[in-house]
Amino acid sequence: MTDIPRLAVLAAYAADAEHSRGRRHPEPKPAYRSEYQRDRDRIVHSTAFRRLVYKTQVFVNHEGDLYRTRLTHSLEVAQIARTIAHALNLNEDLSEAICLAHDLGHTPFGHAGQDALNECMMDFGGFEHNLQSLRVVDELEEHYADFDGLNLTFECREGILKHCSYNNALQLGDVGERFINRQQPGLEAQLANFADEIAYNNHDVEDGIRAGLITVEQLLGVSLFSGFHAEVSARYPKLGGRRLVYEIVRRMINHLVTDLIDSSKARLQSSGVRSIADVRVNPGPLVGFSETTSESNRELKMFLRESLYKHYKVRRMTSKARRIVRELFGAFFNDPGLMPEDHQETGKRLEALRGPAGRARAVADYIAGMTDRYAILEHSRLFDASERT
Repeated sequence: MTDIPRLAVLAAYAADAEHSRGRRHPEPKPAYRSEYQRDRDRIVHSTAFRRLVYKTQVFVNHEGDLYRTRLTHSLEVAQIARTIAHALNLNEDLSEAICLAHDLGHTPFGHAGQDALNECMMDFGGFEHNLQSLRVVDELEEHYADFDGLNLTFECREGILKHCSYNNALQLGDVGERFINRQQPGLEAQLANFADEIAYNNHDVEDGIRAGLITVEQLLGVSLFSGFHAEVSARYPKLGGRRLVYEIVRRMINHLVTDLIDSSKARLQSSGVRSIADVRVNPGPLVGFSETTSESNRELKMFLRESLYKHYKVRRMTSKARRIVRELFGAFFNDPGLMPEDHQETGKRLEALRGPAGRARAVADYIAGMTDRYAILEHSRLFDASERT
């Protein structure tokens, strides 16, 4: 096997591809890539990853070309994660792969679509996008002759599964064990969660201002924003508009990333962990913000929830999105023959195994895989008499 150079010397508690817990279906080792690089490449080449370009972060995709989509968000999260991993001597490739895959199971229309689909699935096991992301990489992708899914490493699959109930964990085998045993995930998975939060909070600020739903004046009431607004204004007194916002947001991201690195380094040093096994049995996560920054980040999240996500224009959009998802689910569940033939076959197979819950899961898989535009088009085909089928 060809030696694979590492970008940095890994810490003793980092995930090492040479000591991965492996894949569900054994495969020969790659010649010129690490196992985690192979994971990343498979994710990037997946159908679900390509669909993310037409799935929303907050705004419906067709409302503007400059707003974040799930694809741009995933790329931004991965970039932040690599920076953190490099600084902490953790595995950059694994961190990147987890971040690129973390939203593969997201429905169209962002959280509104997820909430609506979860309501539809309430009697059939519910719907949760982290579980769906795992389902995508374990079962739904169809690229390989020897197995379903992407056959990713255990460490990558573990990182994708951010949350999981005890009952669901019992059904998931190896990746469900930590939820059953109340253990921590690897550090690469821990940092991916924070990279995700840093990216979407700060970029929602930028997109919210661009959309005219929140203003710089409103954000001056948020300490994290106002502090850097004062700094930028003092240095560039004539700066305004988008450049002012960009300068503030990039400073906010830099502050949060730097604090996370410094605070996590201190935690790791004081914890005495020397291996991944030590990380797993530690009483709490070892990656995290300082107490002061955690509070200021929480303040920003509260502002976005109250001022952006509950804005009447966003609520109108999410109301329409919920209705589309609910009506699509009802139509396909009551008559699976309305779905494309391959999804009909999947529905028949799952229904034979699990009854109505299997049929519902096949419908949920179909809807969750839709882009915003495709969901709107399918809804029109089904409910608009003037729309061509």
